[in-house]
Amino acid sequence: MTKKTRCTWCLGDKADEHYHDTQWGVPIHDDDLWFEFLTLEGAQAGLSWRTIVNKIEGYQQLFKNFDIVKVSQMTDEELDELLLNPAIIRNRLKVYSTRNNALQMIKVQQEFGTFDQYIWGFVNHKPIQNKFKSLKNIPATTEISDAMCKDLKKRGFKFIGSTICYALMQASGMVNDHEVACFRYAECKKCEAVLI
Repeated sequence: MTKKTRCTWCLGDKADEHYHDTQWGVPIHDDDLWFEFLTLEGAQAGLSWRTIVNKIEGYQQLFKNFDIVKVSQMTDEELDELLLNPAIIRNRLKVYSTRNNALQMIKVQQEFGTFDQYIWGFVNHKPIQNKFKSLKNIPATTEISDAMCKDLKKRGFKFIGSTICYALMQASGMVNDHEVACFRYAECKKCEAVLI
């Protein structure tokens, strides 16, 4: 059996490889999934992705499968209780930002119809197909992630710096940043159809 070539960032960890092989870089269009990705990228701030990928199930369970409305209605008492649970990153600002961001997503939905419609607008509703040969060539931020960050902050979102925005773009398939030799590069490139 031929060994698959993968992006170097995921090598050596089964959870990272599974996430890379099944989710990373595949265009998404579901607002609850956008909320999940936004929450997980924010939770990663200052930490490695490997720390987060091993807590995804904990986040899904404790944050009501990322149902935006349900999370927006969580009480301070519920959030404080989450701070005692090692299944997630127990950072008060990050936990409370999750409810805040749910509230802001509802406002975006009211303005644009869906958060998906809003966020894909930053790339004109079509994934950007990069052609990076090495991890060292992939940027941490771009002009688009800068603009996205600025607009999201203006709308009241928290834990949403430009680096987080670019990681969100990569994870959600807004950009195809699989290394060109990676077996997923061509597979994700086929996923260009975007709902408008």
